[in-house]
Amino acid sequence: MSSPLKILISGQHGQVSRELQQRLQGLGELIVLGRDQLDLNHPEQIRQQVRAHRPGLIINAAAHTAVDQAESEPDVAFAINATAPGVFAEEAKALGIPLIHYSTDYVFDGSKAAPYNEGDVTNPLGVYGASKLAGEQAIAAVGGEHLILRTSWVYSTHGKNFLLTMQRLLQEKPQMRIVADQIGAPTWAGTIANSTRALIERWQAGQAGDWGVYHLTAQGETSWFGFAQAIGEQLRASGRACAELEPIPSSAYPTPAKRPLNSRLDCSRLQQQWHVSQPQWHDALRECLAEQH
Repeated sequence: MSSPLKILISGQHGQVSRELQQRLQGLGELIVLGRDQLDLNHPEQIRQQVRAHRPGLIINAAAHTAVDQAESEPDVAFAINATAPGVFAEEAKALGIPLIHYSTDYVFDGSKAAPYNEGDVTNPLGVYGASKLAGEQAIAAVGGEHLILRTSWVYSTHGKNFLLTMQRLLQEKPQMRIVADQIGAPTWAGTIANSTRALIERWQAGQAGDWGVYHLTAQGETSWFGFAQAIGEQLRASGRACAELEPIPSSAYPTPAKRPLNSRLDCSRLQQQWHVSQPQWHDALRECLAEQH
């Protein structure tokens, strides 16, 4: 009998990592390295850990995701989001194993009228997007087997995210103004983890599609205002107070980092190549909230 697959996961407490730890159970031995064991600011630590554990698959679920903060600390953002993924790719290639890495809709500027596909020209608006794009390029330059999964508007029942912030503020305030001209697909971290498991299972079964960059978000689209409305509806349905919502343009809510107005990603290539598809964002939100209670 062959020994079970060893899966090294970087990041321990992030939204995606926490869902991976739950949803990859039974696929193999999970080696989860948090910041205490693995500081992505130090490439040598990455090399040491990969060589010590000799995994059969690496999943890089750690990232510098504080979009506005990245504007004031570009060196840190690039170390974690650009340099570290390249080092993971080098070590994965040396072991002859695949790397799964998560990226973002922020590699695009949001000026396209339709959903973005994988071949569209990238043009990040800020440091976060630029650092994530540099990470994609570093992995591609190494040339090993890899999946770069671009996602958007990630939320879950833990960490810092729009869902938890809204659940709190909608119950605290009588009125809230929410940006209504940024369009995307709110994507539950559980959906990302479930899809990652499906991809790993296809690879293990010898049914892998092409390696490379893929888009992975929930299906459908809405605005942040629409997402807040859906969260508010769930609060009301459970008998809790909920603020009145007012739609506003992005210009009325300036932030240090500029956000793309169109964050929609076309995920059809993942379905065609790997036969992995995502639920509608409304359905995933319901499933997430059901797990919260």
